[in-house]
Amino acid sequence: MPRPKKHPPTPLKSRPSPPPMTQEARVTQLISLAEDLAEQRLRDGTASAQEITYYLRLGSERDKLEREALEAKNQLLAAKTEAIKAAENREQLYAEVLKAFRIYGGEGDEEDYEDVGFEE
Repeated sequence: MPRPKKHPPTPLKSRPSPPPMTQEARVTQLISLAEDLAEQRLRDGTASAQEITYYLRLGSERDKLEREALEAKNQLLAAKTEAIKAAENREQLYAEVLKAFRIYGGEGDEEDYEDVGFEE
């Protein structure tokens, strides 16, 4: 099978953009530039086998399922974290309710009456 003709590389369009303000913005900018370069190399037929394989895998069903599984794990972790915080809040509320019952029943300590503004 004959090799495809290599076309002369077409220059990337330079996009004047303001300098990034944060390290995260800088990384995002560099990733964008790398993706633009990879796209250009794919179009020109000068992309390496690694670049081609990388983009082929991105579109595979397996990769999509792996991303969905990671997203589901992240949601599960967020739900667990929220449940732990809610449980801590419930414990604090229960403690306050029990304290209020003790005060109402006349079994509270002197400190309890000071907290709520009652005097003995």
